[in-house]
Amino acid sequence: MLRFSANLSVLFTEVPLQSRFQAAKEQGFNAVEVQFPYELSANTIHQELAKHQLQLVLFNVAADDLLQGGEGLASVPEKQQQFKQSVTEAVAYAKILKPNAINILPGRCLNKTRLAIYQQTFKENLRYAINAFSPLGIKTVFEAINTVDMPDFIIHSSEQMFAIMQEINHPDLLMQYDIYHMLMMQEAPANFITQYADKIGHIQFADCPGRHQPGTGNMDYQQIFSIIQASPYKGWVGAEYKPLSNTLASLNWFKNQE
Repeated sequence: MLRFSANLSVLFTEVPLQSRFQAAKEQGFNAVEVQFPYELSANTIHQELAKHQLQLVLFNVAADDLLQGGEGLASVPEKQQQFKQSVTEAVAYAKILKPNAINILPGRCLNKTRLAIYQQTFKENLRYAINAFSPLGIKTVFEAINTVDMPDFIIHSSEQMFAIMQEINHPDLLMQYDIYHMLMMQEAPANFITQYADKIGHIQFADCPGRHQPGTGNMDYQQIFSIIQASPYKGWVGAEYKPLSNTLASLNWFKNQE
């Protein structure tokens, strides 16, 4: 049986973030993830998790202006000190919340002549994050994002992720594999997950196109779920989709797994 986590940054947005923990538990989730939890204190989140018997499995290091169309944080050479400060903030949250993994978003490079130095900076920052999170027993993950939704994203394929994994070669560095993003890049997630499940630290999904709940696009989600279950991957599978209407109406796929 797969273990599904609800991404509270995109699900249950009908209520404020602090109320989403209860909403997720009421719908049968035992684990949650949050893209950027920093609008709430770590202690507040910890209280919600304890109250509703939930596990927080994943959150991201802050990404500066990435979601507003900027280059983000983790690859920009001039922002390395800011990145380190954001890792320090993530460590403070992690000591209280104890996630399985913390995600680093590579970001964009808007000036192609600087791409090589951005890629190098990202790898340096990954190493810094690993050294910060590993002593806490927390994996560092990073993800590829499609260049349709996010043009100029510096990591946008499974091949690029795997190459970085091989270069850094650290047991606490794993891939965050987002099925939606790889489908948008015309990849075959089922094949990749089958072959590289042991290199994946977290899986997320949404249907494609549209990034809505399973059953709204072309993703054969039952097949993909079966392949994940049959693979060596034993982590959580994160529902990170934007409900087509409202969250409760979007959960048929989840109810059908029970």
